[in-house]
Amino acid sequence: MSRGGDRPAAGRWGGWGRGVVAGGRRVATIGVVALATLAAGCGGGGGIQAADLFILERTGSVPGARLTLLVNEEGGVRCNGGATLKLSDPALVQARAIQEDLREPASNHVSLPAQAGSVLSYYLRDENGSVRFADNSAGQPAAFHNLVLFVLQTAQQVCHLPI
Repeated sequence: MSRGGDRPAAGRWGGWGRGVVAGGRRVATIGVVALATLAAGCGGGGGIQAADLFILERTGSVPGARLTLLVNEEGGVRCNGGATLKLSDPALVQARAIQEDLREPASNHVSLPAQAGSVLSYYLRDENGSVRFADNSAGQPAAFHNLVLFVLQTAQQVCHLPI
């Protein structure tokens, strides 16, 4: 039954899935089109990606020092541009805490110079800014030490790298 003109009456879902009959076929409506678009966008790796917590670049004077570590908010980790691997839940909590602890230093773009004898250097970027420091930089806050430990553990346990 029609209401007001040629518009068909709303179905039991209040209009979702409602269509018009054209040439004996039901024409897709906005609800069906929206669902199809959403399904197409989620398939084949083209779906929504988790936001990044941070990206860290480690360099140094020892073999295996070079590392790029990308950590996302759902616990995905990419080591040196490889496939996405998964952090454990406790490691993800640790990564989030580190990012929170680095909020102020990153927004101030803290850069601590290396001292003589430095072996490893770290550069981290996140949504707040960046920090740069070396393994033996003077005046490192606790968050930098926590980050270094997180990077070492993730490199060895998740990325299966020697350091």
